[in-house]
Amino acid sequence: MSKDQGGPDAFEERLRAARQRQGLEPRPPTPGQDAGDQGPSALAVGMRVSVELVSALAVACAIGWGLDRLLGTRPWFLIAFVPLGGAAGVLNVWRMFAPRRGAGPADTKHSPPPAGR
Repeated sequence: MSKDQGGPDAFEERLRAARQRQGLEPRPPTPGQDAGDQGPSALAVGMRVSVELVSALAVACAIGWGLDRLLGTRPWFLIAFVPLGGAAGVLNVWRMFAPRRGAGPADTKHSPPPAGR
C-alpha cells in the first residue's frame, strides 16, 4: 500500500462514506424538513416523561379509590392499583425511548427473510 492516497480531503471523503455505510452519518434533511430541526428539546422530553408518569399513577389511584368506595373495601384496591399505575407509567416512558423497528440500517440484518423462500 502506498502511504499517500490523495491527502486529507480523500481521507475525509472515505471516512464520510464509511460512516454513511454504517449508519453513523446524520442523514440530510428531507425537502420539507428544516435543517435545524433536531427533534424535541430536553425540556419537552422531560415534561412528557413527567406527565406520562404522573398521569398513569393518578388514573390508577382514581380507579383504586373508586373501586374501594364502591365496594367498601378500603384501602385494598388503592394499595393494589398504586404499583400497577407506577408500572404503567414506567412502561409508557420505556416505550417512548425504546428504538423503533426499522428505524435504521442496523435493523435490516435482523429482519425476517422475505416470504416465499
